[in-house]
Amino acid sequence: MIGTYLLKLALLLPLVCGLLVACLWAWRKLEQKLPGNQGTRAIAIKESMMISPGLRLAVIEFEGRKLLVSVGRGGVQLVDKAESSRD
Repeated sequence: MIGTYLLKLALLLPLVCGLLVACLWAWRKLEQKLPGNQGTRAIAIKESMMISPGLRLAVIEFEGRKLLVSVGRGGVQLVDKAESSRD
């Protein structure tokens, strides 16, 4: 009876610990991608919109300025820049 218990413990304890580590790793990776959870970063993506399958527009805020950039297969290009209005 005690041998069965120790066998189950030896098999399930590493499995549960592995699942715990995997969940913590996944949470840390996914938490960074949650909207509104930018923390104290100097740069923040305020909004992005897909224009076509290969082109996306994004509003990036950096040092009080809002930058409109287009992101495509050819790279990133600055479209427009404006001072950020504090609401």
